[in-house]
Amino acid sequence: MEAFAFIDRLEEGPPQRVLARVAFLSKAEGGRGEPCFGPYRPNHNFGGAADREFYIGQLQIPSGEAVLPGETYTLEVLFLNGGGLSEFLQKGRHWRIQEGAKLVARAEVLEVYGEA
Repeated sequence: MEAFAFIDRLEEGPPQRVLARVAFLSKAEGGRGEPCFGPYRPNHNFGGAADREFYIGQLQIPSGEAVLPGETYTLEVLFLNGGGLSEFLQKGRHWRIQEGAKLVARAEVLEVYGEA
């Protein structure tokens, strides 16, 4: 198995929050096979499928709740290192949510809250 090389963007800046529509891929679509619970910190890719620069973001899943593969949720996303994100965090912007090389969800910015 080939190693998946990537870079976590750790630019200086305050954390940023957005409200997003997050559509999780089903297992049949190549997504997760199991539900996930909070705190869930996958990689966030604002480029294309070949892009290897990711931001660290936490999906704010309510305590005790699970998100299921194949379902769509409205969730708050907290980006831990917000520097350099302002060009990406615009209402209507889509991005990829990944676990390493594996695409697990697609998201769309619904509302920008700004600094956390």
